Amino acid sequence: MDTKLTAKEILEKDFKTGMRGYNQDEVDQFLDLVIQDYETFSQQIEKLQNDNKRLRSELESTPRKQTAPTPGTTNFDILRRLSHLENHVFGSKLNNE
Repeated sequence: MDTKLTAKEILEKDFKTGMRGYNQDEVDQFLDLVIQDYETFSQQIEKLQNDNKRLRSELESTPRKQTAPTPGTTNFDILRRLSHLENHVFGSKLNNE
């Protein structure tokens, strides 16, 4: 994420005034709010980036468990479960054919 402005650049921005220009105090107050939000967003982004780095580091250091088939599971067990599932889903339609 590339930002175009920093909080300091917003703070130091000077607007030229014209004959019917904006109220300078009103503009300054609004920019003060923008700066506060900008700083809050920057702090939140930094916190989230640090959390992300920490979590990635924890994930890399955690040993991974290998998933193995459940002991005792055979092809026969799988076929029996599949048959029960077919009976449940299709019901009497399977038996009538």
